Amino acid sequence: MIHIDEEMVFNIIREKRPRVVAFNGPEALLGKISTLADRVSKEFGIDVYVIADPCYGSCDLNTGAAKRINADILFHVGHSISMQEFGNVVFIDAYDDIPFDSVLGKCISILEEKGVKSVAILTDSQHIHEVENARRILKDNGFNVVPTEGKGQLMDPQVFGCEFYPAFYARDGVDAFIFLGQSIFHAVGVALSTGRLTLMLDPYYDEVKEVNSMAEMLKRRAFLAIYKALDAQMIGLIVGLKEGQIMLNRVKDIKSRLETHGKSVRLIALTEVTEERLRVFNDIDAFIQVACPRISIDEQFSRPVLSVPQAYTLLKMLDKQNVDYDEFLILPHWL
Repeated sequence: MIHIDEEMVFNIIREKRPRVVAFNGPEALLGKISTLADRVSKEFGIDVYVIADPCYGSCDLNTGAAKRINADILFHVGHSISMQEFGNVVFIDAYDDIPFDSVLGKCISILEEKGVKSVAILTDSQHIHEVENARRILKDNGFNVVPTEGKGQLMDPQVFGCEFYPAFYARDGVDAFIFLGQSIFHAVGVALSTGRLTLMLDPYYDEVKEVNSMAEMLKRRAFLAIYKALDAQMIGLIVGLKEGQIMLNRVKDIKSRLETHGKSVRLIALTEVTEERLRVFNDIDAFIQVACPRISIDEQFSRPVLSVPQAYTLLKMLDKQNVDYDEFLILPHWL
């Protein structure tokens, strides 16, 4: 069961005495967030908004919406980062209390069968509190558990869908990564960014999933999209409008380099990069988007839609440089 740190919310409101507050978070938590918002409104007699637009991470906080409704504080629930506060945003933890002991037992058997000696443990925001117990269990069973180190927004054992610092910098010392949680999305990212065996431990179904075959399928599809974009003459270069995705310097660099190869570039700004929105640009041969890299890696489009790592691989090919298929996504971040 998910537990939201409600005590922190109440303490901050008592301390800061806001007139209006807002809550948001991932869609799966909106029910619990709404219940909490009702309690806050009743307890303090203030206006409390639930911002119910989709929210996909710390790059997608929607502080603009909070500002438009005059919220003094935006409580963002469920996407924890290394900072507790950022401007008027307060990050509120949401922990899942399901244990991993049983599925770790199954994982140990698999690791032994594969001859794995050294592992590192990674997870998302909801299961960080389980990492120490997992380390103890693995060490007690004779495994070398390599420590990981956070960077930027990431805590030590944490990965995002587009940032993998703890995994990337530990990869040379491990035989396999163990991801605690029910997120294929995050686990596949670990496999793609490290090239290492990655096992996802799902405590709800009590099963261990090796995600490398899925990662390989996504990598092949991503590389094929690059090849399809090589002959594109008109390229749409998309900057994301979500606050954590506005990377104008990256846009300028890619645009300049494409134009040196005689490509025509149209600059596009979008909040949501979808097949439907791109369909209106029927004169464009291929797209590069610098919003969320996982859009290009995980989704399928009728025309090439490249992420930043794919775009720089394309530029290398246009420059007649050698490109290593096995390495183009092995990066600490994809932004």
